[in-house]
Amino acid sequence: MRNNLQVQQVPIEQLTPNPYNTNVVSPANEEKIKESLKRFGQFKPILVREFEDSFEIIGGEHRWRAAQELGLKEVSVINLGALSDEDAKKISLIDNGRYGEDDAFRLSELLSSLGDIDDLSTYMPYTDKSLESLFANSSIEIDDLEVDEEELAEETPTEKPVRTHVVMRFKVPIEDSGKIQKIIERIMKEQGFTESDSLTNAGDALVYLCNGKEE
Repeated sequence: MRNNLQVQQVPIEQLTPNPYNTNVVSPANEEKIKESLKRFGQFKPILVREFEDSFEIIGGEHRWRAAQELGLKEVSVINLGALSDEDAKKISLIDNGRYGEDDAFRLSELLSSLGDIDDLSTYMPYTDKSLESLFANSSIEIDDLEVDEEELAEETPTEKPVRTHVVMRFKVPIEDSGKIQKIIERIMKEQGFTESDSLTNAGDALVYLCNGKEE
């Protein structure tokens, strides 16, 4: 176990790439890395180990190369010491990997709050197509459905209400989103699902549709 690891500044020429790095970055993403360095600086240190007379990069080779192209004289590193080849390779794979996946809806909301696609695409690690898809994840806005509904007066409950509904989240293909929205809208109008809030009304319409398909 390694404790008390510290970030230190070292001359950029003291770093050397390792021969086992499997992480490949496209030219377009190399430009994004450089743009990120320009805007925010090097906020993520490069992982290195002591190797012969230099520091061998374990994780962050592309940030190092970008820093070189930008003319930086020093880079931030975390020195893991004199690791064995086996440990260095294992840590390199762990550093390049991800254990989880982004929640598409939460990621879409976060990205939308940070700017538009044209700006984000210059430095975020997403393609234009991926950003367009992420921004479209919330294209079905239940609150925007064209259904007239009475505003329900806010009431202070005197006791804990009985739970009757649960919020469900799901994704649909972009090309089908408009059609699905129109179907839900139509069922809400035809069946009179207009007395509750928008989410509940839309959910009732979906349940009605599903029950009809099962009969």
